[in-house]
Amino acid sequence: MIEFFSSAIDGLIASSPWELLAVALAVAYLILAMKQSQWCWPAAFGSTTIYTVLFWDSALLMESALNAYYLLMAIYGWWAWHKKDDAGLSAPIQSWSWQMHVKVIGALSIISAVGGYIMANYTHADFAYLDTVTTVFAVFTTWMVTQKILENWIYWLVIDAASIYLYLAKGFNPTALLFMFYCVMVVFGYVKWRAQYLASTQTLAPQRA
Repeated sequence: MIEFFSSAIDGLIASSPWELLAVALAVAYLILAMKQSQWCWPAAFGSTTIYTVLFWDSALLMESALNAYYLLMAIYGWWAWHKKDDAGLSAPIQSWSWQMHVKVIGALSIISAVGGYIMANYTHADFAYLDTVTTVFAVFTTWMVTQKILENWIYWLVIDAASIYLYLAKGFNPTALLFMFYCVMVVFGYVKWRAQYLASTQTLAPQRA
């Protein structure tokens, strides 16, 4: 374990300035998203722009395409969080029922299975199914963040944990270390958003009565 952290830290030190900037902006995005600050989206835009170029230059075309999607969602997220209702209020945090989550997870699992089969049988992809699952769920979960769905943090916890295994298996120790940090932060993000969601529902309850 000590060897892993030493290797990861050495990898971070050896990283390019652009990659380090992308990591810093990604961390800033997560912290700002926890606070429901719309400035998380410019941070995400900067981070994903850098990663899109870096992955493209490294011939990681699918990762580049995924980050290009994140880039577009950063623009949409800024608009969605900046938008006000007729009362001048921003969109509140929402929570989905367990039935809704069962439907979403079921649909995404089917898409992942089909995509994983294609990647496993028609490409030279490693960990084809797991890589497809994390990608498909990440695409949808990013949209959940733009809609302020409370449970997005739980989805990210599972996605990030699975991604750690992938990165370790492929030798990307610095990135695995970053995702370990993500796993800790998303727990705090969920707790913070849940408290704000419960506070908002308690405030609205007397008004509805």
